[in-house]
Amino acid sequence: MSAHSSDEQLLHRALELARAGIGLASPNPYVGAVIADAAGKVVGTGTYTYAGVKHAEVLALEAAGKKSRRGTLYINLEPHAHQGRTPPCTDALISAGIHRVVASMADPNPKVSGVGFEKLRAAGVHVELGRLEEQARRLNEGFARYIRHGTPLVTLKAAMTLDGKIAPPPADPLERRDGTPAGGWVTSEVARAHVQELRHANDALLVGAGTILSDNPLLTDRSGRTRRRLLLRVILDSRLRVPIESRLVQSVAAERKNDVLIFCASADAQKKAELEELGIRIETLPAVMPDGRPDLPAILRRLGELEITSVMIEGGATVNWTALAANVVDKVFLYYAPKILAGTGSIPFAAGAGFGHMNQAAQVKHLHLHRFGEDFAVEGYLRDPYGE
Repeated sequence: MSAHSSDEQLLHRALELARAGIGLASPNPYVGAVIADAAGKVVGTGTYTYAGVKHAEVLALEAAGKKSRRGTLYINLEPHAHQGRTPPCTDALISAGIHRVVASMADPNPKVSGVGFEKLRAAGVHVELGRLEEQARRLNEGFARYIRHGTPLVTLKAAMTLDGKIAPPPADPLERRDGTPAGGWVTSEVARAHVQELRHANDALLVGAGTILSDNPLLTDRSGRTRRRLLLRVILDSRLRVPIESRLVQSVAAERKNDVLIFCASADAQKKAELEELGIRIETLPAVMPDGRPDLPAILRRLGELEITSVMIEGGATVNWTALAANVVDKVFLYYAPKILAGTGSIPFAAGAGFGHMNQAAQVKHLHLHRFGEDFAVEGYLRDPYGE
């Protein structure tokens, strides 16, 4: 095997180790490290999971012991050189006698980007940068958005028919006990299982009160994977309409996990007190929309203050348009089923004024297509998470 192929193979392994930290490392980045000795044999690995504080490269060094001397570190993200909750990883690498570092990308934090590499080079460590960079950037795009702007990466997710409908015409109100959407599921079980993977990868979900009223969902992570922090369930509810008897409220009352946060513009004092007594967190923000809805950019800034690095919007047509109109969406993940609903009463993906001209339309770039049985999904970006 050539040296180039070996390097890429071990970087792939580092990326897989980093992915093992999804759901565990936030609000810090996902980092995986592999150490090979001077002969190219893997002697240590590490994954950063937040618990226990130690970084991936330190864990790999501890596993390698003296075998790390004159060895190579493979890592998806630049080792940090500043004093934080832990001493600089660069110091540990230099002390261990690491001869070479192969990294996929620099730290996205502009305050420290490149500093770790400079310190390593100054100590005589050979640094190579840029292999598998696209994969590494996609993995830590939530951290990048958060660390650069103080707000979470926003993914707009929806499931729809080929003609862009997310639900049939509204039927008579029904008491929904199982969380099945009004009108039935759009996509297959395979696609819906993947949605759980997306939920697991996000710190928070965001929906409008209309979704709670129509579908009565729980909004939980059912991926079966371990989480370190609770998935925050965020509800936009301008007039505090969420029913006390809803599955969402009752789940908090039963489990006392304090993982539901409602943003409202006005609230009945008695209803607010009842919800808070059950463990629901409620914050009031000034209404800025004509219909009384709170300020979505302000909500995202508040979520950033709570160290939420990524949020997935799973709302209905009104919330979808509100997010697009507010220009807060970083990326979309849109599932399509091979169905056509048609009809003027069917609910569209986004309901609102819309963009007046084609040159004003939200432009989705860097597309990735995914297949889920007969369904498919389009993943793409409205703006660069690493941009200004």
